[in-house]
Amino acid sequence: MSNCNFVFEYFSLLKTDISFKRIHQLAIPALIAGIAEPLISITDTAIIGNIDFNAKESLGAIAIVGSFLSMLIWVFAQTRSAVSSIISTYLGANKLEEVKTLPAQAILIIVSLSILVISLTYPFAEYIFKIYGAEQRILVYAVEYFKIRIIGLPFTLFVFTIFGTFRGLQNTLYPMLIAISGAVLNVLFDWILVYGVEGWIPAMNVKGAAYASVISQIVMAILAGYFVLKKTSISLRFVLPFNKEIPRLIKMVFDLFLRTIALNAALIFAVYKATSYGTDALAAYGIGIQLWLFGAFFIDGYSSAGNILSGRLLGAKEYDTLLKLGEKLIIYGLFTGVFLAGIGFLFYNFIGEIFIKDTAVLRSFYDIFWIILVMQPICAITFIFDGMFKGMGYTAFLRNLLLLSTLLVFIPSLLIFDAYNYKLLGVWFTFSLWMIARGMPLLVKFRRKFLPLVEKE
Repeated sequence: MSNCNFVFEYFSLLKTDISFKRIHQLAIPALIAGIAEPLISITDTAIIGNIDFNAKESLGAIAIVGSFLSMLIWVFAQTRSAVSSIISTYLGANKLEEVKTLPAQAILIIVSLSILVISLTYPFAEYIFKIYGAEQRILVYAVEYFKIRIIGLPFTLFVFTIFGTFRGLQNTLYPMLIAISGAVLNVLFDWILVYGVEGWIPAMNVKGAAYASVISQIVMAILAGYFVLKKTSISLRFVLPFNKEIPRLIKMVFDLFLRTIALNAALIFAVYKATSYGTDALAAYGIGIQLWLFGAFFIDGYSSAGNILSGRLLGAKEYDTLLKLGEKLIIYGLFTGVFLAGIGFLFYNFIGEIFIKDTAVLRSFYDIFWIILVMQPICAITFIFDGMFKGMGYTAFLRNLLLLSTLLVFIPSLLIFDAYNYKLLGVWFTFSLWMIARGMPLLVKFRRKFLPLVEKE
């Protein structure tokens, strides 16, 4: 028996173990895989920010395109959470055989939709980014960057769905290996294609960063297909009839789709306001949002552990263990959030200078970076319970919560801070209030749902 198969079987035997060791067996690989994803965008930002000309405009273009691409990816990548939830629940109920055809069917649906999206957005890229407020050189760079990056969308969604399958099987090792490979390749090709190799490869600047991302996404897709075929009993061959869980999967994806539309509406409003404050503010926002997303994906390790274990525990009806899991993850999340904030404050000036040397942009960035750092413990709790609710399949509640927090908190706060001329500070104050509005109801709902069930046992 191979070591990898031994690990998988070992995990399958641990039905109720939520010890520090068990949680971190899942969380650490997921954490590494999680931070590899935003590292691709952070690498683009850092390398582009240090080119010799038009660095501010290039950063602004990447910030705008990144916001739009994040919307597309997050909207369709919700298949990962839905597949993970269904598979982990069936695993907990010891009925995995009943959903083995689900991943291949989910992949076909989501990849087909991504190709449709490409065909609808590619011809209208210029009009899309004009809506974001891009103009002149920023608009030109945004269109160039987008028309290359969008090619990687089907490969990214394929990888995300495979990641959901592995999560459902209580395995975060292979997603980690795939994500690391993609991140390393992206850094390597970023450096080569953006700056060029004298006498061999011309400097491609923004286009080079886009090509580097697409290459890494294709390689990750190949690795994901290999690992799922070689290391699991899940087939990627599409067969009919559709699995009985396809209607539930579609409903969950639709709930999360509406939720993600609300999430990205907030991001679109934020980048639109940042654009209206000028090129320096937009570039500073671009750096800030990448670091905020880095924090989000860093904590995704614990979010993933909660996602994986909560679905399985719910399927096994082990409600007392589920409550204890939530309590432990709160502690781990707070500690991680404080740790990230501490690192940020310790290297406050150094972090900004990694991305750009322009003093006006750095001044704008340093004005708001402290808010991003202070937010980290709050964000950690919100993201962890968000992951647990996805794992348990409570997507309708997540949908409604994000719709309400965006409509009633984010948009009004953004407009109020703008009216009082807080500018970029107001944007990040708004993000803070939004995260509180998202996180607190999840804590309350979780305890109200499962405390009575534990008392009945």
